[in-house]
Amino acid sequence: MKCSVIRELDSLDRLIRQGTNLNCTVIQGLDLREVDFAWDEIECQEAVFLGCQFPSRLSVCDLIEKGALVFPKFSDLPYNPYRPELYTREELMQGWTPEEDLSLDKKIYDHFVENGKKDPDIVEALAERLHDHAIDDGLTDLLEGRTEKDGKKKVVAIMGGHGTGRDEQSFRKVAHLSRALTAEGFYLASGGGPGIMEATNLGAYLADLSVEELDEVLDDLAKAPKYTDEGYIEAASRVIEKYPTGHSSLAIPTWFYGHEPTNMFSAHVAKYFSNSIREDGLLAIARYGVIFAPGRAGTTQEIFQDACQNHYASLGEVSPMVFLDSERYTKETPLWETVKTLAEGRHYRDYLCLSDEVAEIVNFIKEHPPVASDGLKEAGRES
Repeated sequence: MKCSVIRELDSLDRLIRQGTNLNCTVIQGLDLREVDFAWDEIECQEAVFLGCQFPSRLSVCDLIEKGALVFPKFSDLPYNPYRPELYTREELMQGWTPEEDLSLDKKIYDHFVENGKKDPDIVEALAERLHDHAIDDGLTDLLEGRTEKDGKKKVVAIMGGHGTGRDEQSFRKVAHLSRALTAEGFYLASGGGPGIMEATNLGAYLADLSVEELDEVLDDLAKAPKYTDEGYIEAASRVIEKYPTGHSSLAIPTWFYGHEPTNMFSAHVAKYFSNSIREDGLLAIARYGVIFAPGRAGTTQEIFQDACQNHYASLGEVSPMVFLDSERYTKETPLWETVKTLAEGRHYRDYLCLSDEVAEIVNFIKEHPPVASDGLKEAGRES
């Protein structure tokens, strides 16, 4: 039986007041010290308490004897392993100033390097994995529509180089492409870093702007093109100050590769310690397609990861793979021909696209929704 999850005191209070027991219920990260419950009367068989704080009168041993599983609260961590939701840019940026980066994002990264990245002890390793599991939960809530109360999201991801400057043509094109896809009702996701990833979330955020207005924003951002340049964060902040409300999008970064500026244009940030979980998960949630802008080794790896998911329909369906920039993918590298050859005779061959045009890519994504692998078999296209 699947357990229900309680992440808010109001929800827990309603459950208790209804006379419902807590059997097979997960209570995540709640401070229970001030709630007035008759704990000795509450059933807790197979209940799970994740990082909760309990009133002094309640013995955790009593809960365990009733059949509950209690995961304790960790101390001296800059992050909450049991957090009930994804990060926001405001949360991660808290403490940052132009003079010194004292942001939560930087504090967590420094802790990770000092305690967890190379050889974590068992407590730190468990805390990191519990944290990443909590991020998985928050991500599911967002994509299923529970966070924004807007129904399931049609996710399209855009991959590409983190070193791409704001003054480069590929950055501009991705911003316009992301803007157009968001306007068509798709939900944009990126790897959460700078470069192409920032362009993805930027275009989504400003989807209500005209082409000319977006170009004006891009011209201003180009004054601090690289994330190592002075004024990089300030330039992004100017955009947000001018346009304080924008469309929602998702960033999925990691602390594994080092400390890079928080993506300022994503409404939700699913930040992981484990890069392998983050990378595979980003491709998995992009059910409506993955677009590959110019990138290097990381983007190349993601191309073949996505091709593998489509090749074997390992997630039960196939979805579009779009290669943006024919120069990069046919002349500078053989990646387009390689993937096309790999796909010969397979169900996802029709889901490959090479294009330099925003409108053409948007139409391709619209005309090629994800298709279940069993549907392909019924149509006789499975080999």
